[in-house]
Amino acid sequence: MNIGFGEIALIVFFALLIFGPKKLPELGQAAGKTLREFKNATKGIIDDEEQKAQKHD
Repeated sequence: MNIGFGEIALIVFFALLIFGPKKLPELGQAAGKTLREFKNATKGIIDDEEQKAQKHD
């Protein structure tokens, strides 16, 4: 999935129209926090699986 500059600009434009400029930073922070939590959870699962694999070796 390749998203170019034009697509990102279009998404930001519509987000500004829908949510307004005051609400947009809050939404960005919430999205960033959600992505960080998801990344950390995924990393934890991968680490657990690697430890299980090492125990069985």
